[in-house]
Amino acid sequence: MDFFGLPSALIVLVAVLVVLILFFYYIPLGLWVTAFFSGVKVNIFGDLVGMRLRKVPPGPIVKAQITASKAGLALDIGRLEAHFLAGGSVFKVIQALISADKANLGLTFERAAAIDLAGRDVFEAVQISVNPKVINTPKISAVASDGIIVKVTARVTVRANLDRLVGGATEETILARVGEGIVTTVGSAETHKDVLENPDNISKTVLGKGLDSGTAFEILSIDIADIDVGDNIGAKLQTEQAEADLKVARAKAEERRAMAVALEQENKARIEEMRAKVVENEAEVPKAIAEAFRTGNLGVMDYYNLRNVQADTDMRSRIAGEEGSSSEDNTDGNNQGA
Repeated sequence: MDFFGLPSALIVLVAVLVVLILFFYYIPLGLWVTAFFSGVKVNIFGDLVGMRLRKVPPGPIVKAQITASKAGLALDIGRLEAHFLAGGSVFKVIQALISADKANLGLTFERAAAIDLAGRDVFEAVQISVNPKVINTPKISAVASDGIIVKVTARVTVRANLDRLVGGATEETILARVGEGIVTTVGSAETHKDVLENPDNISKTVLGKGLDSGTAFEILSIDIADIDVGDNIGAKLQTEQAEADLKVARAKAEERRAMAVALEQENKARIEEMRAKVVENEAEVPKAIAEAFRTGNLGVMDYYNLRNVQADTDMRSRIAGEEGSSSEDNTDGNNQGA
């Protein structure tokens, strides 16, 4: 019998292939065989088929359990699946647990899973806990009490603290605290020579401040790698202050000069005003004389006497001026002769 123009044998073959594909997809026999011969007990229907139905790839979960079992760790496959569904990295957690178990760190699966879900690299944290890490600080500039800049570079050896890894501060906090401690220690030194002579005092003082409190690391040592002497910031500040004071003094002097010029201009304006009033009053004198003639208060002889007095006064003024200029000329001539 033909269906849709195809032979029945072909249709049966296709149906069998579809059934086999679905069967081996939902029942991964190869993975179950691998787990069986690895000594890991996996329920083919309860675990493998259940993972397929829960949209969990059974391959990574079973392989992680096989790795843990070979390393001597007994882990329930359900906990691994739950960690995968929570968004964690199952393989990194298994690696971290194996490394921690070999180093006798006492790391539990719950702690490792919490570290992994917190966004930390749990395997790297275990490695740093076993093999301490060296952090190089940038060049830190500090000013001693004598005003000399001292530039310090330090190496901080830290070890990961697994108990404080969740919620603990990162390496940036360690660097910031170490930098603050170096600046404080150098600033409390009387001279920069004291810092150069005893650089170990910086390490001892900074290390004694408990800078790893609240961080995910434990500071093992702080070693001073390099110390350089910088500029004399104290002298530079004093020079800048002197320049600023000089500018202020110049500004005040310029202000006083401007006030003096303004006062001089004001006095000149007053003098000109007074001269204008004198000229104005002098212009009234002929009018007053004419009015005195009309009213009979001034006679002709009185007017001539007044003119004679004015002429005598002008003559005396000219004579006094000529004598003064001639004396100055004689003085100049004597100086030239000398």
